[in-house]
Amino acid sequence: MTLHHTRRGTGTPLLLIHGLGSTHHSWDLILDGLAARREVIAIDLPGHGDSPALPGEISIRTLADAVTEFLRAEGLLGIDAVGSSMGARLVLELVRRGGVLGAVVSLDPGGFWKGWETSFFYHSVRLSAQLVAALQPALPVLTGNPVGRSLLLAQFSARPWRIPAGVALTELRTFVPTPTFTALLKNLAYGEVQRGAPAGTVPAPLVIGWGRQDRVCLPRQAKRAARLFPDAQLHWFDGCGHFPQLDVPRQTTQLILAVLEGTYAPARTARKAARTNQTAVLAGLAVAVLGGLFLLNRRG
Repeated sequence: MTLHHTRRGTGTPLLLIHGLGSTHHSWDLILDGLAARREVIAIDLPGHGDSPALPGEISIRTLADAVTEFLRAEGLLGIDAVGSSMGARLVLELVRRGGVLGAVVSLDPGGFWKGWETSFFYHSVRLSAQLVAALQPALPVLTGNPVGRSLLLAQFSARPWRIPAGVALTELRTFVPTPTFTALLKNLAYGEVQRGAPAGTVPAPLVIGWGRQDRVCLPRQAKRAARLFPDAQLHWFDGCGHFPQLDVPRQTTQLILAVLEGTYAPARTARKAARTNQTAVLAGLAVAVLGGLFLLNRRG
């Protein structure tokens, strides 16, 4: 499988895997910090960025197959890796399979929702993508304003006004319901259930990072991920939403390098999330309702 990718830096290779509807640019805020110590390889997943879409089934399973094929072709099996959102679930799936990755950092992985959380994830993200697609002509103006960034990224960031305008614009340009996006969103919500790795089967370091104000993958889901991957350490990001590399880039870079270099020490205590799940749900519903009203108005 040929995947478009960018390489930066020198040293031991490090693979970066973005999330749904994104590209390798998702890592722009931390790329230089990582490339100062590693050779960073940031890919575009199939059907994202400049990588061709997969023929046939589009799912977490087939994405994992494609990434494995790419690594084998490049002679990179056993590479250390970091994943974000859907990419975070992908690196966990590759860890579960064994023999594909080395040390891994999984940032706010999807796929650990239950009950009403599933519909909340699916419908809020779907409506957000439809809204962004409708607003494409106005995105330069909207993302150039802190208020506009806050409204558009409220579900995804704890501090959207702090995200640089150019970064926000690049992210939102690709967050649209393409055929690949639509198929993967449905698969993430209602498709295959993520399987875990029994204790003692993950030899390399594995850390699952989670934003305390994540309004996409709610913080309560972190414990489920940790139960399925008992060899993992769970790391909490304060003041952080669904994308640590956007909300807290310095802390994210420090975490990744510490895990890869064997110096990571998990906190002894974990305080409760600063925001409740109710707040997270209300924020997501607000985005969904506003998006729905906007689309209805356009169609009218």
